[in-house]
Amino acid sequence: MKIIMLGAPGAGKGTQAKKIAEKYHIPHISTGDIFRANIKNGTELGKQAKTYMDQGLLVPDELTVNLVIDRVQKEDCANGYVLDGFPRTIPQAEALTKALEGLGEKLDYAIDVDVPDENIVNRMSGRRACVSCGATYHVVYAAPKVEGICDTCGAELILRDDDKPETVQKRLGVYHEQTQPLIDYYTKAGILKSVDGTRNLEEVFKSIVEILGE
Repeated sequence: MKIIMLGAPGAGKGTQAKKIAEKYHIPHISTGDIFRANIKNGTELGKQAKTYMDQGLLVPDELTVNLVIDRVQKEDCANGYVLDGFPRTIPQAEALTKALEGLGEKLDYAIDVDVPDENIVNRMSGRRACVSCGATYHVVYAAPKVEGICDTCGAELILRDDDKPETVQKRLGVYHEQTQPLIDYYTKAGILKSVDGTRNLEEVFKSIVEILGE
């Protein structure tokens, strides 16, 4: 079962990807993890990626696709995998489709965790992080026992810059411009399935399981 997760930043697709991986015993693969593993292990692809990352540049699509294809050919992907955070653009999606075809493979599902922008802004602007131990909270869904204070270590909780409404709006703008077209791309490919991401975590997961089967 080869799956990719789609959804705006803050839609909860990473959490759902982890749950899918656990239930179906397939690896949860994010490009960030792939980059880190290859750089740590000093692979040729990792060295190439590091030269871009050290300069603060985006890793080119071709190299990213090569890293992903290298990863999905590992033994633990024999029964499938769930890709999280890739592809992000149409060129990446096309390159991935072509590379998989070269292996005689194709994706089975593209699952879109659909959440309106307004919900995402509210959801993310309610997040709070501990300045000391890094624990995370939410003012509505997972509030600390004492407002503004970490339950674990007693340090101050802050609203991180990337969770501020104006930053979230910018990130959503980039998402709609670059990643939203993937919805159409995978709809045409006949593999897109959409779930309502505004519901609670378990309800969203239940909908995904209904799509994938027990």
